[in-house]
Amino acid sequence: MSTSGTEILITTSDDVPNRRITSVLGLVRGNSVRARHVGRDIQAGIRSVFGGRVGVYAELLEQSREEALVDMVAQARNKGANCVVATRLSTSQVMSGAAEVLEYGTAVVLSD
Repeated sequence: MSTSGTEILITTSDDVPNRRITSVLGLVRGNSVRARHVGRDIQAGIRSVFGGRVGVYAELLEQSREEALVDMVAQARNKGANCVVATRLSTSQVMSGAAEVLEYGTAVVLSD
């Protein structure tokens, strides 16, 4: 992923094939907490009666995942990393109508 700067490789595995981890820089994370919108709840409620994909919630979660990812990459970049290994994604309800998306991993430096 590249967001204004150096390319940061992100992987769910603990290592990168044919590359050596030369430095472990520590935990990096990004999170996003978003609340539902009444108008979207009404639209989703109608969709649940007739069935099908609830696009308004899918879009909300996609935006939250992207925001968490961007934050995690920024932390990795600030530590001087060029890769984040063992990346994980977690979601939880923090209150009625609001959910948190947390993305985390280990910032490392890979050899060239």
